[in-house]
Amino acid sequence: MEVVVKAITRNPSLLTYDFHNKMKPVIATYNELGVSRKDLIPMLLSRPTLIPRTSLNDGKLDYIRKTGISKNSKMYKYVVILIAILRIETICEKLANFEKFGFSEDEVFGLFGRSPLILTLSIDKVQRNMTFILGTMKLPTSVVLGHPFLLFCNLEAVLKPRVLLARKIQDMALIPQIKGPAMLRALRMKEKRFVKAFVNCHPKDVAYELMKFYSSAKDVKRLAEAVKD
Repeated sequence: MEVVVKAITRNPSLLTYDFHNKMKPVIATYNELGVSRKDLIPMLLSRPTLIPRTSLNDGKLDYIRKTGISKNSKMYKYVVILIAILRIETICEKLANFEKFGFSEDEVFGLFGRSPLILTLSIDKVQRNMTFILGTMKLPTSVVLGHPFLLFCNLEAVLKPRVLLARKIQDMALIPQIKGPAMLRALRMKEKRFVKAFVNCHPKDVAYELMKFYSSAKDVKRLAEAVKD
């Protein structure tokens, strides 16, 4: 009861749901699965629709088990809640989408367990990023399994321009190079830090040329959108 009162106090919209027939059973279900009441409060506040959208059956419970995630993991609550609120058809579609790129079912569920927010990514987003990662960057799927942040990267603002800049730097035989582990670190950097580390570290004339190239690579999408308009 305490968890509900706290949640309603901060988000009155929860009052639109029947407490005894809807809210209480859902909270009890999550508690039984090992999601504490303390963890439910912020979830209910950020996603009030969690109440009506929660649906768990044997198929979904099996999916949770397949992720291999421990109840002691900080990610456990996200795995349980995301699988609970997604339609089973949607989960199957997301699973099949990854399998198209060569991932096994076990690898995909393991990925969901380590980085559950991947379940919130659209199929199109995953397809575009994976196509670029495998086709242009020439990275194996194992790298994505170890570095799931690649799936969240903005393709047009981060992945493409930074990879293109890395090739430009390589063509100009400049140091430092952006390849191997350095590429993964570079993709995770904030923009200011990235520019400082790989552009502004060079003499002014070289830095100007690199920045012009980098800015141009980032503006390709804007130009394409302008043409469409």
